[in-house]
Amino acid sequence: MAKGILIVDDAAFMRMMIKDVLTKNGFDVVGEAENGVKAIEKYKELTPDLTIMDITMPELDGIQAVKEIKKIDEKATVIMCSAMGQQAMVIEAIQAGAKDFIVKPFQADRVIEAVKKALG
Repeated sequence: MAKGILIVDDAAFMRMMIKDVLTKNGFDVVGEAENGVKAIEKYKELTPDLTIMDITMPELDGIQAVKEIKKIDEKATVIMCSAMGQQAMVIEAIQAGAKDFIVKPFQADRVIEAVKKALG
């Protein structure tokens, strides 16, 4: 059975790229959101197996969104992604409950590796 994945990024282009990589590798993208507020709504609605979330977004950033999602579902699996050189944010994201971290611009194989690892 395909695992459902929610993609959260304020850039439509990034969502499209991630979705493309995932679907080509047999993963099922069940939803997309463009900010942390929408991410929480979509998470409640879809209960995905995995959420791939950008850190820097309008309205509610990825770190706050992870904290909220973890309150809803402590077993939630989240992989964060963000631009290079944001080491402090990486640490904060992991502390907030993220399972892994992908650096943008990302390599497709790194995304797949992180997804497979996160989904066990």
